[in-house]
Amino acid sequence: MMVEIAILVVFLLVIILSSSIKIVREYERGVIFRLGRLVGAKGPGLFLIIPMFDKMVRIDLREHVLDVPSQDAITADNVPVRVNAVVYFRVINPEDAVIRIQNYMIATSQMAQTTLRSVIGQIELDEVLKEREKINQRLQSILDEATDAWGIKVTTVETKDVEIPEGMQRAMARAAEAERERRSKIIAAEGELQASHKLAEAATIISKDPTALTLRTLQTLSDMSSQGTTTIFFPFPLEIIKPFLKEREEKKK
Repeated sequence: MMVEIAILVVFLLVIILSSSIKIVREYERGVIFRLGRLVGAKGPGLFLIIPMFDKMVRIDLREHVLDVPSQDAITADNVPVRVNAVVYFRVINPEDAVIRIQNYMIATSQMAQTTLRSVIGQIELDEVLKEREKINQRLQSILDEATDAWGIKVTTVETKDVEIPEGMQRAMARAAEAERERRSKIIAAEGELQASHKLAEAATIISKDPTALTLRTLQTLSDMSSQGTTTIFFPFPLEIIKPFLKEREEKKK
């Protein structure tokens, strides 16, 4: 009888001891509550708790990746868009993450969704498409401030896809095409302006020496003949016929 009681006592002691031993990994912390009151966070490694009096909640301190589902929003210039994002955060205060919020993962997800819709609604479509880095920094700042009381540190927020209506896509394509045509016309006009200045300078230089004009004419004829053409338009200098025209005008008088 005594042997059986001793075995039972040993068995109970083993159970109590095994339940009192806790092992927490390097990237975890154990938040201890004793009779409902917060004792503190322990770990990493091995430590003992009082069975039936202490309760431990494990908190993962590694970086969490939270996928924010696509959110429907209307930009400041009244364009409907769908935007999704990804949030990177970690727990820096495990005690606050347990006692100040019921579920910090769900709370951070909901906060990220509402913040994303709010920020997108305050800016115009062009800024949404062009200023991604600025929007990411603004989202990260707002989320980090809102979750600081929960012991959460938001490290990065990245917007991923921006979906806009098909009609708006066609309008943007037409606007981009018109902009490219405008630039091409401006470039062509600037080229014509530069060419006209160079031609004026060349004409001024050639007009100072008649021989230069003759050489230029011969060069032009040489270029035309090298192309294999059978018809050549020979320029006739106006200086040759000017005396005849002047004589004709005098006879009319």
